[in-house]
Amino acid sequence: MNFIRFQDLCAQGKAKNQRVFIRADLNVPQDDSGAITEDTRIRASIPCIQMALDAGAAVLVTSHLGRPTEGEFKPEDSLAPVAKRMAELLGRDVPLVANWTDGVSVAPGQLVMLENCRLNKGEKKNNEELAKKMAALCDIFVHDAFGTAHRAEASTYGIAQYAKIASAGPLLAAEMDAISKALTAPKRPLVAIVAGSKVSTKLTILKSLANNVDQLIVGGGIANTFMLAAGLKIGKGLAEPDLLNEAKAVIDAMKARGAEVPIPVDVVTAKEFKADAVATIKKATEVADDDLILDIGPETAKKLAQQLKAAGTIVWNGPVGVFEFAAFENGTKEIARAIAESSAFSIAGGGDTLAAIAKYGIEKDVGYISTGGGAFLEVLEGKTLPAFEILQKRANG
Repeated sequence: MNFIRFQDLCAQGKAKNQRVFIRADLNVPQDDSGAITEDTRIRASIPCIQMALDAGAAVLVTSHLGRPTEGEFKPEDSLAPVAKRMAELLGRDVPLVANWTDGVSVAPGQLVMLENCRLNKGEKKNNEELAKKMAALCDIFVHDAFGTAHRAEASTYGIAQYAKIASAGPLLAAEMDAISKALTAPKRPLVAIVAGSKVSTKLTILKSLANNVDQLIVGGGIANTFMLAAGLKIGKGLAEPDLLNEAKAVIDAMKARGAEVPIPVDVVTAKEFKADAVATIKKATEVADDDLILDIGPETAKKLAQQLKAAGTIVWNGPVGVFEFAAFENGTKEIARAIAESSAFSIAGGGDTLAAIAKYGIEKDVGYISTGGGAFLEVLEGKTLPAFEILQKRANG
């Protein structure tokens, strides 16, 4: 992907004495009193802000927080707690500016935070007048919020359209590089793991990947539907029988290219969905009518692990079993370990996937961990994200 990197602008001295507008993702969880309960996103935004300050820029940073009503300020929608936490992390004042669209005073070496951008009327619908006002505030726009890359809003798309220079910050650039490496020009074999409770929520992803990957590993409730499509019984497990033809079409599309959707040869079952339920390993052909399939079996896990270790590129979205329950975590644990041991470039995303990565301590062994849930899924669906599209367009003149 061809786009302007903010890092390069700084290295070339092009940010010095310039007004730099950074769209960050500072949408952090808060408790009922407004206190921040987890500050990962704020900490992740610091390198880009520090880069701009070190380059001698006058720095403006903004983000959305929660789901405010446009044009109606409420104290709980304020970025004040975020500005306070950022000030602690940077060891400097971070003044918060409200009603900022008509102009902000900021000098080189200074940093100001602009109040919740979703309070501005026209933000979500990418109002042209608002976008132009934002663009007029800066010399360089920096998009560094991958979590919003799938939305064309005034502070993510419109401003990039009209700013003198539109660039990608280090967080967004890393996502763009990783996605390009995994899906645009992957080292083969390319193996994708797509798991979750329902085929319907991941159907477009499965169809898109079926045209590109060499192996498509399905897990969770999705695997149940594929097992049904392969003529196997799944007991009382979660499945979507009305989507059997869609599952068969994915299997056929893969087969036509000499690729495959590996169907489990053994599974771990229980009679009820409970952490202390008795786990029974069975052949996939021996599932009883009152069984729940809660994990792939050891033989299947071993077979999939071998495929992952031989892969060139791995895309991982979703655990393959109920890994939160000790008796049903083996499949996900084996897959996590195989990804960690594989020499393949791996990219992983999605909340449950990140939880599994943390549980098995393989953060350092995954090539790239994507932080944008919805944006990551839209990339897997084969969609071009608005942020990627506009940054590429601006880079190409």
